Amino acid sequence: ELDEPGSYGRIIRGSDGDLEGIVEAKEPGDATPEQLEIREVNTGTYAFDGPALADAVARIGNDNAQGEYYLGDVLPLLRGDGRTLAAHLVTDEGVMLGVNDRVGLAEAEAAARKLVLERHMRAGVTVVDPSSTWVDAGVALGEDVTLLPGTSLLGLTAAGTGSVIGPHSTLVDTVLHDSVEVTHSYLLECEVLAGAKVGPFSYIRPETVLREGSKAGSFVEIKKSDIGPGAKVPHLSYVGDATIGTGANLGAGTITANYDGERKHRTVVGDHVRVGVDTMLVAPVEIGDSAYTGAGAVIREDVPPGSLAVSENSQRNIEGFAERKTPDTKDATES
Repeated sequence: ELDEPGSYGRIIRGSDGDLEGIVEAKEPGDATPEQLEIREVNTGTYAFDGPALADAVARIGNDNAQGEYYLGDVLPLLRGDGRTLAAHLVTDEGVMLGVNDRVGLAEAEAAARKLVLERHMRAGVTVVDPSSTWVDAGVALGEDVTLLPGTSLLGLTAAGTGSVIGPHSTLVDTVLHDSVEVTHSYLLECEVLAGAKVGPFSYIRPETVLREGSKAGSFVEIKKSDIGPGAKVPHLSYVGDATIGTGANLGAGTITANYDGERKHRTVVGDHVRVGVDTMLVAPVEIGDSAYTGAGAVIREDVPPGSLAVSENSQRNIEGFAERKTPDTKDATES
């Protein structure tokens, strides 16, 4: 029922309240002034008995103000055939939104998003700012999940009890277990187990598993890898096609060189390994349990358990270099 029914078709009921038909109101001549006063309108949503509809459609005409064939004209014909008609009155005006342009599409999406978010909030999910939060209809959220502003959960994403997502995080077809934290990050087709933390500014790519209590920190990209329980990739690292053991720690700037130009190769880092900052792991390579690598190491061969691996990188100082710079270059630098 609309306060301003406008050009919507009006629902015609008999004195007993039963549905008799629909009268169109787009052009003058189809509806009487009395019928135009009716506030109950047609949303254009129908359910029919198939064979009965097919028979009735063949009998409708186009003797009306627009010269069109109105689907609603089958209703009095069905009623005359002894069929039962019913009209269900809805209270949500969003169900009758029409989409004829991009403006209409945005309005319909906003109405749908509102319904989805309300369903989750009533089930125990905290949505801090619904106006900046997008949750697809297929998303599953546990109780006490918190969605911070700017969060988008897309596809078949799921999040377990107590997880906190956002702000400004996007998850696509991703599964979070209980008590996971995702901050300012993008996760795609991956799985994050209980108590793990992601972000800020991480990119977790398909076929990645972050196991219980693990961490992918700031500016970290992980692809097709298994990060073991309690393992940490704290910051500024790329981990691809790798298995990282329980409790391992990858220092800042750790890179797995997994592609030789033709094939991808796997890196295996054992339990409780400590990888020094700015280490390059050239796959295929395996670092044994409790091993260490030195800062700036390039690891091309397997490292035995409990060992420290370093690589040659001699430093050479060239004295007087600044004084030998050309005047033009020196002037440009000083300016």
